[in-house]
Amino acid sequence: MGNSMQIIEINTEFIKIDQLIKYAGIVGNGSDVKFMILDGLIRVNGELCTQRNKKIRPGDRVEIEDYDTLEVKGIDQACSLKK
Repeated sequence: MGNSMQIIEINTEFIKIDQLIKYAGIVGNGSDVKFMILDGLIRVNGELCTQRNKKIRPGDRVEIEDYDTLEVKGIDQACSLKK
């Protein structure tokens, strides 16, 4: 992998960053995200992420160094993009 964009659709108000990165298939275990955060590998909307329980909402962009960029869309946003 590396520096590609994944669009992740969620049907809730938010998803925690560790759950998001696991859901995207970048790590196998949510606790692995803790080390990625400690190593300064994750940015949310351009800002360094320091919280493992950071809430990610539709419209947010999560950049993971040496991996992917995840763009989070809500179900309503994803449907309107297809029209």
